[in-house]
Amino acid sequence: MIRRREFITLLGGAAVAWPLPARAEENRRVRWIGVMMISPDSEQSALASTAVFERSLAKLGWTVGRNLAIDYRWAVTDLERGRSAVAQVLRLSPDLILANGGPALTAAQQATRTVPIVFTAVSEPVERGFVASLARPGGNTTGFANMEATMGGKWIELLKEIAPGATRVRAIFTPASSFANAFFRSAEAAGEKLSIEVKAAHVHDLVEIDGALNTIGREPGVGLILPPDGSTSAYGRQILSLIGRYRIPAISWIRSFAVDGALASYGPNLLDPFERAAAYVDRIFKGEKPADLPVQNPTKYELVINLKTAKALGLTVPDKLLVTADEVIE
Repeated sequence: MIRRREFITLLGGAAVAWPLPARAEENRRVRWIGVMMISPDSEQSALASTAVFERSLAKLGWTVGRNLAIDYRWAVTDLERGRSAVAQVLRLSPDLILANGGPALTAAQQATRTVPIVFTAVSEPVERGFVASLARPGGNTTGFANMEATMGGKWIELLKEIAPGATRVRAIFTPASSFANAFFRSAEAAGEKLSIEVKAAHVHDLVEIDGALNTIGREPGVGLILPPDGSTSAYGRQILSLIGRYRIPAISWIRSFAVDGALASYGPNLLDPFERAAAYVDRIFKGEKPADLPVQNPTKYELVINLKTAKALGLTVPDKLLVTADEVIE
């Protein structure tokens, strides 16, 4: 099998991996997929997702190096990067585009209305105009939605259970993210009921993230939530380092955050949509239209609690949470 890292180059700051079956050949039995990922290829969770995608395709008869070629574009965290990535992908005349995250999907839809697009990790696809409806998406796009914005309230409840002394919660996200704003409003409403002050800390880059966490870290009785936001997720390692330095109890939607030191994570299983996306790719390659394949919501949610971090912060996790958690890091 030809490995997807046999040739690696850099384009626009994102690593690009090229499988080597000759695209110039006229043998159309080889299908070409362009994949745009919101995370960099240094993130283990991103590599795990693409590995699941390839394994799931192989089970359906589509094997890289035999009848399938995949071009990866990484760190597509904003529209500018998305436009650059999709331009490169379209030069290869792909049979399908897999768009991971809102920026990638926005750029892909702006660039083509004919190449089939399957998306993952996109919130509120109907409200944001990506598809006409969940049942009948229409156009050339279908896929797998992210969590609902109402989960923001559940995060506040979860943080209150683990850190009952928290009277203030700060939410760090990019103000341009419509979903993060809706998520924050849900958290804010829950905070009012629980007598917790919930405020937003708007950031645009790592410098502002550092400044925000430096301020938050000096507040007494403070906790942190990290709403789903591709721009801040791209700085995951730096954020983890900062919340560790300032000893801030933090909740994210990404499992790897909790595994690597955040207090907890609660959100959809990030691998499941890639497995299901492979099934949609197979159906499209066999003649079905994206317009007729319903957009699906998450089916698997995971609660991960880092007990080691809780103890380091002087927090006692209630037994009922430890019993119900999908994973406890000790």
